Amino acid sequence: MLSQPKVTDTFWRRYMDIVRDEVIPYQWEALNDRIEGAAKSHAIENIRIAAGVAEGEYHGFVFQDSDVAKWLEAVAYSLATDPNPELEKIADELIALLGKAQQEDGYLNTYFTVKEPEARWTNLRDQHELYCAGHMMEAAVAYYRATGKRELLDIMCRFADYIDSVFGVEEGKIQGYDGHQEIELALVKLYEVTGNEKYLKLSTFFIEERGKQPHFFDKESEARGDNNPFWYFGSYKYSQSHLPVREQKEAVGHSVRAMYMYAAMADLAEKTGDATLKEACKTLWDNVTNKQMYITAGIGSSEFGEAFSFDYDLPNDLSYTETCASIGLVFWARRMLNLEVNSSYADVMERALYNGTISGMELDGKKFFYVNPLEVWPEACSRHEKRHVKPVRQKWFNCACCPPNLARLIASNGQYIYTERNNEIFVNLYMGNEASFEFNGKKVNIVQKTEYPWDGAVLISVSPEAATEFTVALRIPGWCRKADLKVNGENVAVENTVNGYMYLTRTWNPDDQIELKFDMPVERMKAHPRVRENAGKTALQRGPIVYCIEEVDNGANLPNISLPQNARLEAYFDGDLLGGVVVIQAEAARLEESHWGQALYKAAEEKYQSHTLKAVPYFAWCNRKPGEMLVWLNEN
Repeated sequence: MLSQPKVTDTFWRRYMDIVRDEVIPYQWEALNDRIEGAAKSHAIENIRIAAGVAEGEYHGFVFQDSDVAKWLEAVAYSLATDPNPELEKIADELIALLGKAQQEDGYLNTYFTVKEPEARWTNLRDQHELYCAGHMMEAAVAYYRATGKRELLDIMCRFADYIDSVFGVEEGKIQGYDGHQEIELALVKLYEVTGNEKYLKLSTFFIEERGKQPHFFDKESEARGDNNPFWYFGSYKYSQSHLPVREQKEAVGHSVRAMYMYAAMADLAEKTGDATLKEACKTLWDNVTNKQMYITAGIGSSEFGEAFSFDYDLPNDLSYTETCASIGLVFWARRMLNLEVNSSYADVMERALYNGTISGMELDGKKFFYVNPLEVWPEACSRHEKRHVKPVRQKWFNCACCPPNLARLIASNGQYIYTERNNEIFVNLYMGNEASFEFNGKKVNIVQKTEYPWDGAVLISVSPEAATEFTVALRIPGWCRKADLKVNGENVAVENTVNGYMYLTRTWNPDDQIELKFDMPVERMKAHPRVRENAGKTALQRGPIVYCIEEVDNGANLPNISLPQNARLEAYFDGDLLGGVVVIQAEAARLEESHWGQALYKAAEEKYQSHTLKAVPYFAWCNRKPGEMLVWLNEN
């Protein structure tokens, strides 16, 4: 690809502008502890202390550096599409500060430099050293690709070289891995931009070592005199180190760690041609997306350990579904598309992008959710702190992994639109953009125009600089029951799709036009019968968007509302609501309460009254008056 696609999309450009104009500046203030009423980060101050330009003690979590790294990565992606000299100057100054904080041997981690300088590499299970290194490597690669500046890339290559001297199977090296996966996928990125095979081999080493016996974490804890049992039951499962990766058949443990590891496995399978690693990825993908994923593409249902629980255990009000986990699912899906042409990966990627990720941020970009439930009762939240999520987004978090993670995802979303292989370009996502490719030595410009996800019409202009033959493969979304296709005004039957893609192989000429039209009726979605929580319930979806009902539109006690099976579902666009969204409306029934009296239980006939149900996109919930929320509705 010649350049990163420039996103012009009405829907996503708004989000990218908010990240550029609001989120990145806001998060810079948060990292510098300048947001009144927000949790303190101390992240930049920690770097200043490690760099020797300030005095003080380390504050925050052991992985506080990673928040800075993700912020820098978001800055890089934003600069790639929207140059900003002032922002670039701030980033350059921060990078210079990181250079000063780097130790003579290449080591870079403010916690161990400032607080425990003698404890390097003694507790990889818990202390996130390689995790922080990985995030900073990702930032370095992104910043180099966006600006051409090598300073941070050189800093992180020095660190990677040092890590390579510490870890490995050779005598005297540590034959282990981090408790929180991240460096594995970061090293692949470092390899891609430098061409240094050492980084690819180091990533492979970390993946191959995981789960071997005798267990590295046991040997490590014994060496430091730690005989305490690990706090998480099935302790190895927490970090997906219970088995060698090829033997893992079900997603277990901390969901974000799992996503980062699976993404790295897919990367390595693609780069090395490892068929057994590819099969392991496909097995785990099937388990996650068919047995442990919410309709919003949220994953990790258990608060305990921020983890997967077991197949079909998808409670709505207790769902944890950390924002970072859905973001990680996007990362993994994109890599599965690199590994294998199959629209099911893009379907999940799209579901996560439009639902389970952006729900983690308020529409103005200044408040965030860490968790994303599918059912909320504010009264229960106030009385059971550990059992329910509060239905109010927060300015910042002590553990602030999600806000900068979401910023970097949104700023980079152009990277997910296309997949290029050989003489083929796969259109995975439909969003307005301008992109350039090269086929047969000729530059090809592709421009998409659409009002997706509110409208199913997509116009794609394909303009090679001269006539040339190649393939444009169009994803037919899994939610779509009927699609119409025209090329230069002539109807083309949408049939004989291969793994969900419609292949158009032809000699393309300048200004050729592809017209797509996806029908977008409101669909009543059902859950697998083994998902106990949703028996007899339905969820509303239109196109890729999952809907919910809120108390602000429908009154209190939302579970008393039932949607008749024959109710007509009407969709209309409201430009004044929630930044402009399609709303779903239907005539439903509400259980009457006024006649009931004081008895908690009695033999009585239920009485219903008519209720006009109003549903809004799930990603936009809790942007007005806080209150109850439901995704899965009773159906009668």
